[in-house]
Parts: sequence; structure tokens; C-alpha cells
Amino acid sequence: MDVTSLSTAAYIAASALFIRSLGGLSSPETAREGNTQGMVGMALAVGATALLLPQATLPILAVMIVIGLTIGAALAQRVAMTSMPQLVAILHSFVGLAAALVGYASQLGGEHPAGAEGVIHSLALYAGVFIGAVTFTGSVVAWGKLEGKIRSKPVVLPARHALNLVLVLAVVGMAIPYAMNPAAGLPLLLVMTVIGGFLGWHMVMAIGGADMPVVVSMLNSYSGWAAAADGFLLQNDLLIVTGALVGSSGAILSYIMCKAMARSFVSVILGGFGADEGAAPAPAGTGPVGEPIATDVETLVKELAAASSVIIVPGYGMAVAQAQHPVCALTKNLRARGIDVRFAIHPVAGRLPGHMNVLLAEANLPYDLVLEMDEINDDFPETDVVLVIGANDIVNPGAIDDPSSPIYGMPVLHAWEAARVVVFKRGKGAGYAGVENPLFLRDCTRMLYGDAKKSVDALLAGLST
Repeated sequence: MDVTSLSTAAYIAASALFIRSLGGLSSPETAREGNTQGMVGMALAVGATALLLPQATLPILAVMIVIGLTIGAALAQRVAMTSMPQLVAILHSFVGLAAALVGYASQLGGEHPAGAEGVIHSLALYAGVFIGAVTFTGSVVAWGKLEGKIRSKPVVLPARHALNLVLVLAVVGMAIPYAMNPAAGLPLLLVMTVIGGFLGWHMVMAIGGADMPVVVSMLNSYSGWAAAADGFLLQNDLLIVTGALVGSSGAILSYIMCKAMARSFVSVILGGFGADEGAAPAPAGTGPVGEPIATDVETLVKELAAASSVIIVPGYGMAVAQAQHPVCALTKNLRARGIDVRFAIHPVAGRLPGHMNVLLAEANLPYDLVLEMDEINDDFPETDVVLVIGANDIVNPGAIDDPSSPIYGMPVLHAWEAARVVVFKRGKGAGYAGVENPLFLRDCTRMLYGDAKKSVDALLAGLST
């Protein structure tokens, strides 16, 4: 078997492994196996590509691989789960930048076929650079918002929709003369790159904190389509397949998350929703009236000990406090007492798709205790105690009964239907999306203020005495 045939066979095997990897990642039980298959597939892909390269370039490739592996291993060890959303965002920016650089390398290399093949080649180059530029700047802004370097409040420029439309039309318009004469199209490519970078920045800056999980998923999709465009440019079938897998899966996930928030994908892209984390409550007369009732650990210990059923609703606050391990220890304690304990997971809980599932899996919580919103929502009326740990918008009854609420129509967990709801909260702010939550004022609700990890540790100590 010659080198080309061997590489083709390896590409087919790698493609199959990537598809199986995506299937494995769809469930916590098979996620580890899916990750392993993805890593084996990527090793095959890199090895097969190396076989097709000139031998003189192999030392450079080896050095780059070692550098990349070293940086990746260091990040995997050092980055906490609370920082995973921003890590994913910044990695997307690398993909976008790589896609743009590949396009420029092809442009400067002077390889411009003639005829219909040349038009396809030019359009693939143009699309790859544009999507890469949008992905790069958009991902950097997403990282900045998630990391707290950039305010989560949307930045809304005057006539922003008209501005975006004009810029997109300009990009489409410049594609025609570029495809007709790509050899002299470097100035057009540069102008288009600047426009694409601005569009990526502007689009994500106009999206508020509440929509960041969708933004991360959306940027993941963009990075996939950028890679697919480069696959056409480089005539690399595996890159086309891989890019299409990433692009389509990211788009599907974005659609699922938008559906979970009762919003359209277009409305997310148009932006303008969300506010600062910890925003002050709304002015008097514009929001819920009254004061939340606080509780203490001793009272909650008694309520938990007397309960027969408990539902725990985790949110980003649990991740920030790194309380997943104490929460799982609390679950074991309560189950040992014969209490039915389950977890209710909203599709957009946290700041990354599946964020809460990963946190709970990291703490070795049994998978059968973790239920999605549709599976558990009808069980709240028969539940004695609901513990809302660091969540806000996903348990907001205003989404059901307040047409003036910014999240009206969004499917939420009906925690308020339980006999007792205890909300673990750091302070009295409105949360990441800046939306007031009338759940805090319900007769059934009590607030347990303070660090979630310390509060859960105190509960464990109380239940152990």
C-alpha cells in the first residue's frame, strides 16, 4: 500500500472515530470512552497528514506538536472547572485565527487555479478567512466577558443592525471581484478581514451575560465551518468532514439551547439582553415588592432530616464556590437516611453547555440521580425540600406569570411548587443576567446567604451530629 492510500485509510478511520466520539460525548456514562476515541482519531489524523508532508518539514511539525501538547497538558491541569467556559472560548479563537492564517498563506503562496476550480478555491479561501476573523474576535470577547475582563452588559451601538447588514453586504460584494482575480485580491482580502474582525467583536459585545452559553456553542459552530472551508482550500477530506461535524453539532446545540430559553437563534445574535453580574435590584415599584426571608443552617438541618424527598438545583454559583464535592457528600448523607435525593438540571444552567453535568460527574455523583428539566419538572409538587445552589434565572417564576419579565416564556424549573425552597446565594444582587427573581419573596422560600461550599459543609456537620 502506497503512502497516499495509507493516509486515505487513516483519514476514513479517523472520521469514523470522530463520529463515534460525538456520540459518546452525548451521555455522561460514555463520555470518557468518547473522549478516548476522539484522541485516537486525532492522533491518526496527524500521523496520516505527516506521511503526506515533505520530510524536510517533519522536524518543524514535531516541534510544534510537542509545544502544543505541553501547553494543552498544562492547561488541563491548571484550569479549574469554573474557568472551563472561558477556556473553551479562547480555544475557539485559536481555531479562527488558524483558519484565517491558512487562507493568507494560500493567498501569499500564489496558488490560484484557473477556471471553475479557481473560483471554488478562491471562494473557499475567502470564506475561511472571513469566518475565521469573525470567530477569532468574537471568541476573544466571549472569553473576556466570561473571565470578567469585559463587562457582561451588552454594548449597543446606534443603528447596529443596519451597520451589520451593510458590512455583511460589503463582504459579499467584495467576494465577486476577489473570485474573478484572486492573484490581485490581497487588498480586498485585508479589508474583508478587518470587517470580519469588527463583526465578530460587535456581535458578541452586543450579547448579554444570560446568552453566553449559546454564544460559546455558536462560536464552536463557526470554528467548525472555518475549518471545513480550509479543508476545501487544502483539498483535505478529513478537515472537511471534521469541520462539518463540529459546525453542525455546534449549530444543533445552539438551537437546542435557544429552544430551552424560548428564544430564537436570530434574537440571540441580535443581542441586547442581559446585564451585569451582581446588578443592583430594580428600582422601587418596577420589580417584586417585599424582603426575602433568611434562614440558618440549624433550621435547614431540621427540615432536611424530616424530609422524605429532596431536589437539588445547581447553578453557576455552585461552580464558583467549588461546592460540587460537598454537595455530593450531602447527597450521600441524605440517601443513607432513606431520603430520596435527585438533581434537576436546566439546559442552560452555568455558562457552558453541560456545565453542571460535568461538575457533578467530576464529583462522582451517580448518573441516575441527575435528571433533565423535562424529566423532573412534574415532581416538584411532591417534593419536601428544594435546594437551589447558585442558580437564579432557571428557577424564576416570572418566566411563567410575568409578561414584563425579560425571560418571559423561557421554560424554567418549577421549584416554587415544592413545600420548601431554600436558595443558597452569595448576596442580594440580581445575578448574572440582572433579572429580578420573585421566587425569593414566595412564602415557601428561605434564603441561606453566604459561600455555598461553607454552607453545605455546615449542613454536613449538622447532619452528622
